[in-house]
Amino acid sequence: MHALPRLKLRGLLTIPEPAQEFAAQLAVHRRARALYEELRAAGLPLDTLSMGMTGDLEAAIHAGSTMVRVGTAIFGARPAKA
Repeated sequence: MHALPRLKLRGLLTIPEPAQEFAAQLAVHRRARALYEELRAAGLPLDTLSMGMTGDLEAAIHAGSTMVRVGTAIFGARPAKA
């Protein structure tokens, strides 16, 4: 494996399966947050936990997300594939 000295691991990005229930969304985000905290405790200098998109951003923020992606809220839903 070649070292890429200019690249730095900043954190984790998660995209869970869609879930309608807040509790189900929160459970997935809490598991990702636990992994993030484990990695930080092991000495990785992570500062970004990107969880949540338009449909689950409340649960992601509640679980400690530092970044959310809200493209659908801004641009609308993608057209259905034919």
